[in-house]
This record gives sequence, structure tokens and C-alpha cells, in this order.
Amino acid sequence: MERSAWEQIQAGTLTAETALAVREGIDKFFAERKAAGDGVLRMDVELGLKRLVRY
Repeated sequence: MERSAWEQIQAGTLTAETALAVREGIDKFFAERKAAGDGVLRMDVELGLKRLVRY
């Protein structure tokens, strides 16, 4: 979903639905990691995903 959002950002066509789907995915992943006791920060999850997709 982040790849799709990034393509939409570059094209100037990002929709609220896409942005919300990305946020929900990040929130879900973060909640799973937090429940597993990984000690990860939400910001690190989001930045890691963006780095993976954008660079």
C-alpha cells in the first residue's frame, strides 16, 4: 500500500482513502510488534517503511 501511496504522491493524486489505508497498516504492524514486546517505536516503523519504498 505504501508503494501505491508513494506513486500517487509523485503523481499528485494521493487520496484520503489510500493515506488512511497506509496509516492503518502501519498502526496494525506497530501494535503487533508492541504486543510481541519488541520495544519498537511507531515512528521507527513508519520511517523504515518509507525508506524501504522510497529509496
